[in-house]
Amino acid sequence: MMTHDGGLRLHLQRVLRARRTVVFRALTEPQELAKWWGPDGFVTPGVESDLRPGGGYRIAMQPPEGDLFYLVGEFLEVDPPARLSYTFRWEDPDPEDRETVVTLSLRDIGGTGAELAVSQGDFATERRQALHEEGWTQSLNKLEELMSSAASA
Repeated sequence: MMTHDGGLRLHLQRVLRARRTVVFRALTEPQELAKWWGPDGFVTPGVESDLRPGGGYRIAMQPPEGDLFYLVGEFLEVDPPARLSYTFRWEDPDPEDRETVVTLSLRDIGGTGAELAVSQGDFATERRQALHEEGWTQSLNKLEELMSSAASA
């Protein structure tokens, strides 16, 4: 998705069957994040997080076949349970990668659901934007399943 200034940005929305306080915990608590983070087939063997503006994070990701790699960044805004914003960069990035900013916004809908809006950008290339869109979509599918199973438990 292009923005008005020509930058490549990603915008996704998802309705989840859980209160936004529950969703915010899934977005920020290392043990919860590890349950859903990453594209299909990936595992998340480690999440380090200093959840405060200026604090850092580091997420270990393992593809089905391939070497462990890391995602790192710094929290820019932490406003539970409404909003979370952070920088996003790969350790040892691809030449087409650059640091982006992710913003996650949550709003209550009804008494039992939350809408999650994901924004990320600006990407250097359409190919990298598409890769992130696929990764976020698969991750959010897992988060949606996790929230639905928690709601029915």
